[in-house]
Amino acid sequence: MIKKIKPWLSAFRLRTLPLSVSGIIIGSCFAYYNGKFDGLIMTCAILLTIALQILSNLANDYGDGIRGTDNENRIGPERAIQSGAITPTKMFDAIKINVLIVIVLTVGLIFVSFGSKYLLYTILFFLLSGFSVYAAINYTVGSSPYGYRGLGDVFVFIFFGILSVVGTYFLYTKHLDHHVWLPAISLGFLSMGVLNLNNMRDIESDKLSGKETLAVKLGKDKAKTYHLTLIFLAIVVSIVFSLLYFSNFWNFLFYIAFIPLSIHINKVRKAKDPRDFDPQLKVLALTTFLFSILLGIGYIL
Repeated sequence: MIKKIKPWLSAFRLRTLPLSVSGIIIGSCFAYYNGKFDGLIMTCAILLTIALQILSNLANDYGDGIRGTDNENRIGPERAIQSGAITPTKMFDAIKINVLIVIVLTVGLIFVSFGSKYLLYTILFFLLSGFSVYAAINYTVGSSPYGYRGLGDVFVFIFFGILSVVGTYFLYTKHLDHHVWLPAISLGFLSMGVLNLNNMRDIESDKLSGKETLAVKLGKDKAKTYHLTLIFLAIVVSIVFSLLYFSNFWNFLFYIAFIPLSIHINKVRKAKDPRDFDPQLKVLALTTFLFSILLGIGYIL
């Protein structure tokens, strides 16, 4: 039983899940700050986000697996289809099941958020959920996956940054507030950094496989500069936010996350081999999660 489950847990890529819920945490904390928090909405939003992230991971494994992008030249952990632990047919079946789970969770989230009211909002979030499913699958799947055309960074910024934070906040409050945009932008930059780090690690194997990520397009040196710029911008935007919307000194709590971010910047700056980027993936993903928690807590204390 354990032998059957282990390949699927590996394919789910559990280490990506904390990053995926970071925006939910920030949006929920700001809703709490404004007296609009609802535990059921948060639970449904987290479950839906996790389902979408797992869908993306499975589709990525499937797309790169059948295209041969995941091969012996790849530096990162061996993927499920690449290793032969899961067949493409079984992976595709799992993707279809996951899409159904996403639909059910979307209906649940919309119901607890809007009930029988707000018809236009209900339609909007159904469309956003459909777009999220499209984005999760078509990163590597389809005749012209956007991940193979260097557009992954744009989608990550939209979904992990703007939509995650602002969309979550809207589910609680039914309106938009200006103070959620800067944290959303900052989180978007950090999430782009995680993707770029992954692409820098795989730059050589992706180039050989014809996967034109932004890192491949930029080249090793420019991709590193781009990465450092993303982290720097995330820090600057978050500092600007803390100064513009200062209410008490707890607001600066998230500055603690700048310590591991500074160490990360130094490690990436000094990295010479693509293998050096792999350990930093976990560091940046978990630091982004920490950043989100501390930012949110700092405004509800």
